[in-house]
Amino acid sequence: MLRPLMRACLLLLALPMAGTAAAEAPVYDFAALRQLSVDANLSLAAARDGVDAARAGIVSASAYPNPETELTTGSATPRAGAASGHAHAVAISQRIDNPWVRSARIGAAEAVAGGAEAGLRQTRVALLARLQVAFYELMRRQEELAAARDDLTLAESIYERVKVRVDVGEAPRYDLIRAEAERLTARNVARSAELRVNQSRVSIRALVAERLPADFQVRGAWSEPRALPSLELLRERVLGSNPELAVLRAEQSRFDRQVELEKARRMPELSIRAVQERDPDLENNRVGVLLTIPIWDRRAGPIAENTAQGLRVRNQVEHTQFTLSQALESAYGQYDISRNQISILEGAILREAEAAVKVAEAAYRFGERGILEVLDARRVFRAARNDLIAARYDLEVARIEIDRLQAVEAQ
Repeated sequence: MLRPLMRACLLLLALPMAGTAAAEAPVYDFAALRQLSVDANLSLAAARDGVDAARAGIVSASAYPNPETELTTGSATPRAGAASGHAHAVAISQRIDNPWVRSARIGAAEAVAGGAEAGLRQTRVALLARLQVAFYELMRRQEELAAARDDLTLAESIYERVKVRVDVGEAPRYDLIRAEAERLTARNVARSAELRVNQSRVSIRALVAERLPADFQVRGAWSEPRALPSLELLRERVLGSNPELAVLRAEQSRFDRQVELEKARRMPELSIRAVQERDPDLENNRVGVLLTIPIWDRRAGPIAENTAQGLRVRNQVEHTQFTLSQALESAYGQYDISRNQISILEGAILREAEAAVKVAEAAYRFGERGILEVLDARRVFRAARNDLIAARYDLEVARIEIDRLQAVEAQ
C-alpha cells in the first residue's frame, strides 16, 4: 500500500515541474525569426561588408593622383675661380589625370559597387526564403507530430477496448493482434515525427543563430490559396528584378568599363614638373612637361582579357535567364497542383474520410463491424490528413520560390 502511495505523491510533484518546463519552451512567429536572422546571420554580415568595401573602391577610384616631390642636396666644389659651398635642388611633379581614364576607372568601381549591392540583396532574399521554407517545414512537422500523438492516443484506446472485448469473449483474439500492431505502428510514427521536428529545428537554428533554444516552437498560419498572375507577367518581373541577374549584369558592366579604361590608358600620360636648383653662384628655376608615351605596351593583353571576360558573363546572363524561367515555370506548376490538391482534400475527401471513421467506430461499438473496418477507415483518414498537410507545405514552398525569383523578401 505504501509503494502506490509514494508513486502517486511523486507523480503529483512531477506534474507542476513538467508544466513549467513546457511553459518555458519559447514560441516564435516568422517575424521574430526573421529579425533574428537579419541581425545575426554571418553570411548576410559578410555581404554587407562587401558592399562597404566596394563603396570604398569608388572613393579610391575618384581620388586624384598625388604630387611627387624630390629633394636633393650636396656640395658644390668648383674647378677654378668659382665659389664653393652648399647646393640643393627641389623638384615637384604633378600627373594630370586623363578625364577619359578617370571616367572609365570610376565607372568600373561603380559597377563593382552595384554588383556588391545586388549580391547583398540576393543573399538577403535567399536567406529569408530559406528561413521561411524552414519555418513552414517546422510547422508541418509540428502538425504531423500532433496528429501522430492523437493517432497514438486513439490506438491505445482502441487496443484497450479490443482487449476488454477479447477478454470477455465478444471478439476473436485476432482483433487484439491487429490492434496491437496498429498501436506499435502509431508509436513508431510518433517517434519518427518527433525526430523530424528536431531536425527542422536544427535547420532553423543554422539560419538564425545558435542562441535559439533547442526546444523552441513556431506559430503561424498557412496562407490561403490564391490565383497567381499570368506566367508571362511573372517571367517579365523575374527577368527584370532578379538579384542574381543583377549581379551578372553589374559584372558585365564592370568588364565593359574596364575595357574602356584599358583603351584610354593607351593615350599618353601628361605630368607637369617644376624644378629649382641652387648652388653658391647660381639659381635655376625650370618648368616642364613629362610625357609618357605608350609605345611598347599598348594594353593589348588587358583589353583582350576583359573583352573575353565580358563575353563570358554575357553567356552566363543568357544561361541564367533560361534557368530562372525554367525554375519559375516549375514553381508555377507546383503552386497550381498544390492549390487543386488542397481544394479537393478540404472539399470532399477529408470530410468523407472523417465521416467514414465515425460510422465504422459506431458500428464496431454495436458489434456490426469488426476492428479491421475501423482500422482501415482510420488509415484512410490519416492518409488524407497527412496529404492535406503536405499539400499546404508544397503550396508555401512554391509561393516562396516564386517570390524569391522576383526578389520579393519573405515577410
